[in-house]
Amino acid sequence: MDREQCCVKLSVQPSRGLVDEKFTVLVQHVPPGSQLTVHALHQCEDGHTWEAFAHYIANATGTVVQNLDLENTVIRRETSIIMYSKLFLVFDSSEGPGPFPGLLDLWGGEGHLLEYRVALLASHGFASLTLDYLTPKIASETGKMVDNQYFETAFRVLQQHPQVLGSRIGMMGLSLGASFTLKMAAYSEVIKLSSIVCINGTHVQPVNGSVEEMLEYCRSNAEKTRFNEENQVIWRDLPLPIPTDPELKVDVGRLQCPVMLVVAEDDQNWPASESAQDMKEMMEQAGNSHLLTILSYPNASHLIEPPYTPHFRASSFKTVDRGQTFMALWGGDTVPHARAQEDAWRKMLAFLQENFYGSTKPAATSLSHL
Repeated sequence: MDREQCCVKLSVQPSRGLVDEKFTVLVQHVPPGSQLTVHALHQCEDGHTWEAFAHYIANATGTVVQNLDLENTVIRRETSIIMYSKLFLVFDSSEGPGPFPGLLDLWGGEGHLLEYRVALLASHGFASLTLDYLTPKIASETGKMVDNQYFETAFRVLQQHPQVLGSRIGMMGLSLGASFTLKMAAYSEVIKLSSIVCINGTHVQPVNGSVEEMLEYCRSNAEKTRFNEENQVIWRDLPLPIPTDPELKVDVGRLQCPVMLVVAEDDQNWPASESAQDMKEMMEQAGNSHLLTILSYPNASHLIEPPYTPHFRASSFKTVDRGQTFMALWGGDTVPHARAQEDAWRKMLAFLQENFYGSTKPAATSLSHL
């Protein structure tokens, strides 16, 4: 290595941060116009290794500046974690002693506990609980899927916790989780919410049905399943056309709390766009459309997640009810999907903050209908 190479200076700012925050990599004292590669390597707690390479050409001053993200990086913060057989509850003590507003988080149709979104939400000041409603221990022990009281029990656990503001609880749902979020918000006598966020979901479902009946409704429309030329399964047509039968879609005109619908316009798994449009019309007719905010993103995929998580146009998916494995088509293109995740996450956090406290934090971005 020559003297010039030995003098190269690499710095990263900030040195600590959350996975939804960007950081700056600064490389100095390299020969002007020279080519260099920055290599990032990280090993997760589960043993998986993640790495990335970025190639640059130094400017006339021998400097490279790049704003990056903390994708796949785990940053430790002081947290309190409570494990139950069916849920995962996270507080972040660095946000203060509490109590905190609560958030019940429902994922989609593959089941199991996924904790990374609630961990990140906790880091933003929400006492966050993720609920496994498809593959919990009780379902394997009884051989039966859970009923709607299961969601109400989880809500009570969150509501009655001493570090939770019981009058300020919201729900967030992705895909199938959004369907049950809408149902509980509209019909439950127990679950009273300050706000809900639904990501690429639908209100189409048997309104008096359970989890099992929702899955059976999807199976009954299995003939609408399509496969593309790469044998990737497309399920977005299962609930289409949007029914007119009031027994087959949640009456969103009953909703009494602010609602945010996050819509990927290239969702190939669920009819998010058609559902959002129908919900908008239903709420306009009912006179509660002032509660509705829709964020719509062209060329984005079904799986809108926290920012800087990778975009997968298709991936393996195992059905809960029959254990069949498919290559599911989610849709979207990488660049617009990545931008959608950044924009939607920032606005979701601002939406929750505003409806829990009546105002946004100073750094939050004001909401807009996109």
